[in-house]
Amino acid sequence: MVIPKPLCRCRVCEEARRKGVPYERTGPSAFMHDENILIDTPADIACQLNRSRIERIDHLMLTHLDPDHVEGLRVVEQITLDFRTWRAYPDKQIRLVLPEQLDDRLSSICSVYGPLIDFFEEQGFVKRAPYRERTQIGKVDVTAIPVDRGSQVSFVYVFEKEDRKIVYALCDIKPFPEEREEVQGADLLVIQPGIFEDGLKHGFHYGKDHISRKTLYTFEETMALAGRIQASQVLFSHIEEYWNRSHDDYAALEEKLDNVCFAHDGMQVSI
Repeated sequence: MVIPKPLCRCRVCEEARRKGVPYERTGPSAFMHDENILIDTPADIACQLNRSRIERIDHLMLTHLDPDHVEGLRVVEQITLDFRTWRAYPDKQIRLVLPEQLDDRLSSICSVYGPLIDFFEEQGFVKRAPYRERTQIGKVDVTAIPVDRGSQVSFVYVFEKEDRKIVYALCDIKPFPEEREEVQGADLLVIQPGIFEDGLKHGFHYGKDHISRKTLYTFEETMALAGRIQASQVLFSHIEEYWNRSHDDYAALEEKLDNVCFAHDGMQVSI
C-alpha cells in the first residue's frame, strides 16, 4: 500500500503529503545499473523511472505476478513504442527474463483484449527469454529460487558478479529457502521487513491465524533469518502504510540495529 494512502488522514499519510520523499513511498521496484535491469513494475513505475532519471532498460524481471508488482507492466509499451508504426523501436525492445514457472503464467495478465503479453510480443515491445533456474545477464549471474506457496509462485533472486552477491527476496518469501547454499553469506539482503505486531493503525493486532502470517514473517523472525544466512547488510523494502510508521520511525529503528537500513524511494545502494 502506497504512502500516503489515498484519502487517508492518519499521521503517517498527512506527513507524507507535506514532506514528500522519503516520507512518501510508491510501489515495490528496483533497478540494477550494472546491466540496466528493472525488477518489477508496480502501478506507478513510469513516474518512478522519470523521477530516478533512468535512461535505458534492457532487461525486465518479475518476482511474482501479484498486482502490486505487475500493474504497471504496460510501461514496456510506453518505453518502446514508435507511434508512427505502432510497433517498437528495435533498439528499445526489452528482454523479459523470467523463470519458466512465471513465464508460463504470463498470459493470465489480461486486458479486455486478452493476454497483454501476446500484444507486447506481437508489437516487438518485449522479447521473452525464459530460463529454468540459472541464467546470465551480461556479467551478472542470476539464480531463481522458487518459494513454495502452493498454487502461487514467488521467487527469490540471487545476483552474483565477480565476488559480490545480492539476495533479492522482496515479497511473499515464506517459507524462505534458507537451506539453499546460494542465499548464504550475501553482501546485501533485500527483503521485506515482515509483520510489525505493535503500534499498528486502529490498535490492530494480528491473530495467530491471520492470513498475513502465511506469507510474512514477523520483523523479529526476519531479523533472525538474516542472521542465520549471515547477510552482511540488510535493506528492508516493500514497506507498508498500515504498519503506521513514518520515515523518522524507521530511521530511529536503524540506530538500534547493526548493518540494517530501511529503503525509500530513490535510494541508491552500492556493494
